[in-house]
Amino acid sequence: MFTNIFVLLVVIVFQVPVVLLAKTVRRWLQSMRGGLLYAAFIFIANLIFGTPFIQSIAFGVRFLGVVSAFSLFFMTTSADDLGLALEKIHAPYAIAFTFTTAVRLVPTMAIDAQTVVDAQRSRGLELDKGNFMKRIRNYVPILIPLIISAIRRSVELAEALEARGFGATEKRTSLATLKMHLADYVVILLTVLGLSTAVYVYFRVPLPNPVVPIQLPHIL
Repeated sequence: MFTNIFVLLVVIVFQVPVVLLAKTVRRWLQSMRGGLLYAAFIFIANLIFGTPFIQSIAFGVRFLGVVSAFSLFFMTTSADDLGLALEKIHAPYAIAFTFTTAVRLVPTMAIDAQTVVDAQRSRGLELDKGNFMKRIRNYVPILIPLIISAIRRSVELAEALEARGFGATEKRTSLATLKMHLADYVVILLTVLGLSTAVYVYFRVPLPNPVVPIQLPHIL
């Protein structure tokens, strides 16, 4: 909704108490540190294509806000609970299973990637030397084994699902069931209030605009 840097900074600041309450400060900081590189790329790309400086920063900050929110969500929500929640809102089981399986595979792929990197470095591959294009080419021996491992893992998963009769019946039962508690209703209420406030501010409240044109001196 917003490209105003002040609003985007407020969004990130409001997530900090939730991070502290969830006790995931270290993992959250690691996630934000990883997102800084992509935020810098977004800033530079927008700056190159003529976007004003402050607005380019705002686009990078907006990306960090999205990274922060999604990181916080997946750090505090297990894949099993997420799948049960999707089933509770009557999402098709195939979609819920696909989504939760993808969430589970992300850390597994990260471990595989680190294993491949360590193996290639032990064989003398230098990833941090050379110019930009050479560094990109150095990652080709990392990507090919990783892609092959992902394809092999997906084939094994498909065979396991077929052997267990996946999709044979539409009515499924779960060992565990989710129930709404008072804290859940409070979070829903705060979310609706936050979204309503954002919509009201977007249409009714004039926000300060930090994008000020710079007058360059004339060179005689």
